[in-house]
Amino acid sequence: MTLPNWRSLLFVPATAERFVAKAHSRGADVIILDLEDSIPPTEKQAARDALPAAAATVGQAGAEVAVRINRPLELAVPDIAAAVMPQVTALMLPKVMGPEHIRLLSEVVGAREAALGLPIGRTRFIAIVETPQALPHLAAIAAADPRMAALGVGSEDLSTELEAVPGADLLYHFGMMVVAAARGAGILPLGSVGAFADFRDLEGYRASLQRSRRLGFACAACIHPAHVPIINEEYGVPPAEADRARRLIAAFEEALARGEGAVAFEGAMIDLPVVERARRLLARVR
Repeated sequence: MTLPNWRSLLFVPATAERFVAKAHSRGADVIILDLEDSIPPTEKQAARDALPAAAATVGQAGAEVAVRINRPLELAVPDIAAAVMPQVTALMLPKVMGPEHIRLLSEVVGAREAALGLPIGRTRFIAIVETPQALPHLAAIAAADPRMAALGVGSEDLSTELEAVPGADLLYHFGMMVVAAARGAGILPLGSVGAFADFRDLEGYRASLQRSRRLGFACAACIHPAHVPIINEEYGVPPAEADRARRLIAAFEEALARGEGAVAFEGAMIDLPVVERARRLLARVR
């Protein structure tokens, strides 16, 4: 299955009609209809019932639609029954405990896909680790199932469990664990290293994303629409970078044709690893 080319994922509570109505205009690559933290316990069934109409509305401009389900199985199973549908391409799985947790939910999703006549495996997984107990299993979680598309850590919940203050110092280590686990499994590392409780600090947010992109993160989720264009810019590929990558690859291929394995390009020597980075960058061009 082809890896998705996601940059920005925007959370929208499934029952928040005002936000649902505008979500398609925000420019996010993925709209995540939330059944978890933003939905009170007494409103869970109403949120499930709202999914078909909400998915059609938020996806009308071409964004992919995902649904964040709840962790407890007594909620997760009815969440999956409501969320798996043609309009939904991914489920976000919070508080993942380990690879067996992923495989269990994959079995439930597969049964639902079969019941609806959908291709088995079409619904992708975005796994979020939020407990210290799951951290040693990041690599196994990333590679647990073919449905896996992205992996991240839930900074607020994890910080609470660690009795720590969320921020770049704390999240750097676990963020790099995510990048290594996700890249090793061939999926997307989701997130950034920083705490963004103040959504008004857009320049601080941008600076953190710039650092995070250099560290290897591929995409990020947000709860405020003002963050979407910043994520798209910083986790996307600027035209100038794409043009340079194309020139670099062309120069290297010309050198290969001459029997050379390395070549000078715009003041620097380039060889195969540099060219591979350029090819991967071009694969992210939207």
